[in-house]
Amino acid sequence: MTTIDGEVAAGFEPVREAFAANFARYGDIGAAVCVYRYGQPVVDLWGGVADPETSRPWERDTLQLVYSATKGATATAAHMLAERGALDLDAPVAKYWPEFAANGKADIPVRWLLSHQAGLVALNQPVPLKEALAWHPMTAALAAQRPQWTPGTAHGYHGRTWGWLAGEVIRRVSGRSPGRFFADEIAAPLRLDFYIGLPANERDRVSRMVYQRPDVDLTTVPAESLPEELREQVAAWRDPNSLSNRAYAVTVPAEINFDSPEVQAAELPASNGIGTARALARMYAALIGDVDGVRLLTSETLASATKEQANGKDQVMLILSRFSLGYMLPTETNSMTGPSSFGHTGRGGSLGFADPEHGIAFGYVMNNIIGGADDMRATSLVDAVRKSLV
Repeated sequence: MTTIDGEVAAGFEPVREAFAANFARYGDIGAAVCVYRYGQPVVDLWGGVADPETSRPWERDTLQLVYSATKGATATAAHMLAERGALDLDAPVAKYWPEFAANGKADIPVRWLLSHQAGLVALNQPVPLKEALAWHPMTAALAAQRPQWTPGTAHGYHGRTWGWLAGEVIRRVSGRSPGRFFADEIAAPLRLDFYIGLPANERDRVSRMVYQRPDVDLTTVPAESLPEELREQVAAWRDPNSLSNRAYAVTVPAEINFDSPEVQAAELPASNGIGTARALARMYAALIGDVDGVRLLTSETLASATKEQANGKDQVMLILSRFSLGYMLPTETNSMTGPSSFGHTGRGGSLGFADPEHGIAFGYVMNNIIGGADDMRATSLVDAVRKSLV
């Protein structure tokens, strides 16, 4: 039986039970979960193994790469600049990044970029990974790229490119890289153990990821044997020229080793944030209220930042998705804890979100990368939080 460490406030015992069940039934190897309510921690748990190769245990300060849950942190940085008057979300991106105007993009507002409506999900000429990690070659390629659809007419998840797009706007406006801005303006005031661009001296605390292959590779199943609702997605996965594939093939090689020191040290504001569940929950808590004297956004800015911008069929994921300005919004498959919730998931199961209606902020990180409809871990934890609110 996996040892669970940490603390749970009275009334939130169901979260501890669900966290333990994630190890016993749902495949967690090493993980942590943290919940804040009205600016105070009510759940802070961790357990399991941080590195299966060495049996290193998961400690209170173990760090975990959270993939696209990073986007919530980057979006927060953009909204802080907007609140200060430095960034106009309705202004053309080209106002801040003149090169971006090329190939029909002169009128794309920052708003469409943040809400996955810019059509820049893929590149005609992918960038060598080493150059992409160096930042400027990738932003130059995106500035030169023609959109995949007429901007503003549809939305599609910019899984990889969103970080360079949003990050370059942050860099142009603030004069600091997105990782530096996050470190200075968000992580430092809140004392967050979270990095976009990992310092070398923190690497020994990072958990090693484990990738679990699905029991059934749907791309090998005859189309007529697939459920009707999956056929379009599976057909896209089988087609190397589909946006579903090209959106994740913007570098050469397309597959990125997120365990490598070079990738973890680079700034990938869409996908390589590294931190604790506690840091995720604390950041979201400071978005909806005061945390030890720090609040990141006013209630007015937050209302604007979390207002729905895109809702409907996603041109990349080919399912229903909802986005505000950089944050995911609840759907039937990702309900969070209420309709006012906002946040972001990450590949394999990580999740950070806030629910202003209930005063909840949530963070969950783990090293067994599962994902897909069969992954019940984050869902079970969120369900337990919801049960604790009754």
